[in-house]
Amino acid sequence: MSGAFAGLRRVQDAQVEGQVVAVRVDYNVPMADGQIGDDTRIQASLPTLRLLRERGAKVVVFSHLGRPEGKVVPELSLRPIADLLGELLEAPIILHTEHEEDVRPHIDEAADEAIHVLENVRFHPEETANESPFARWLSSLGDLFVNDAFATLHRAHASTVGVADHLPAYAGLLVQKELEALSPLVEEPKRPYVAVIGGKKAKSKLGPLRDLIRTVDEILVGGGVAYTLLEALGVHVGTSPVEHALLDEVEEVLANAGERGVTVLLPSDVVTAEAPEAASEAEIFAVDEIPPERSGFNIGPETVARFAERIAGAGSVLWTGPMGMYEDPAFASGTRGLAEAMAATDAYTVVGGGETGDAVSSFGLAESMSHISTGGGASLALLRGRRLPALEALRES
Repeated sequence: MSGAFAGLRRVQDAQVEGQVVAVRVDYNVPMADGQIGDDTRIQASLPTLRLLRERGAKVVVFSHLGRPEGKVVPELSLRPIADLLGELLEAPIILHTEHEEDVRPHIDEAADEAIHVLENVRFHPEETANESPFARWLSSLGDLFVNDAFATLHRAHASTVGVADHLPAYAGLLVQKELEALSPLVEEPKRPYVAVIGGKKAKSKLGPLRDLIRTVDEILVGGGVAYTLLEALGVHVGTSPVEHALLDEVEEVLANAGERGVTVLLPSDVVTAEAPEAASEAEIFAVDEIPPERSGFNIGPETVARFAERIAGAGSVLWTGPMGMYEDPAFASGTRGLAEAMAATDAYTVVGGGETGDAVSSFGLAESMSHISTGGGASLALLRGRRLPALEALRES
């Protein structure tokens, strides 16, 4: 195999019968009042877990949830997730709430059909620091390690990289599915290759912009990111969010795009209001005519039409970051319009995870995309040509 699959050890090639398999999954799902808001990531882990159980393995699952900053936060317990997992797999679940030395004996003594879930690994500060003692303890819970948490592959944590230093490590089915879906954009994307960049903050997208300029033909920018780029070009955007400390860097990125012949297309109109709560007073303005007391909350219809034309003529499209506030119907039209353009094109379309995937799903257009990734940060890192530490740990040395 070549490319992303070169040297990759795959779970289907592992000898798992009679073994305890530690599986890193990504159950970092939205939670509210103890209820799971979206179980997509849980559902995505089931094929690997079923494969292991069908082949006679005993399964231990661990994941993080939220950002408890190394402390026990009851609201971020995996208990609701473990309960749902038991229902989905029709299997008894044992949640290990304390990371004690005697967890492995309990695993060995339990019935083979039971699924063991370790409590939120980020309750321990050693997790994100990838401290060796904690990684060794995690590895003591299994005989083999399977990483199926695609969304965390760009993180060098104890449960993603550290465990792989101590156990034979394999890529799960979800990781393989993501790599297969993203490979067309990594290796030989159909041209023109168009990237759509949105989201709230320019700071988080300047790095991707800088890297993508080397691989794409055109970049369409919306969301909060666009206002900083517009300001760098001398367009005043009312009270829209502008990260002034980045203006010099933005100018460099735009100049680099010009030198490489990559077109960067910015909004020409936006949906505005004085505040998110004033949705009933939403109005559309050209970007250079936004009143000083108003802020942009999504791209306008003229911009949607311009972006849709570029998407229609593309061979490949990557979309990461909503075009603005899509949760409120008064402001959602821009992001919805872009999603509809993505759904209508014949191009190979990849949608980043997180809010972008949520937006597409909320519009009922998920099935019309070539691929919606379960991991926005990891997929973007891969498409930027960045090294994913936890993925490299799964390759033959």
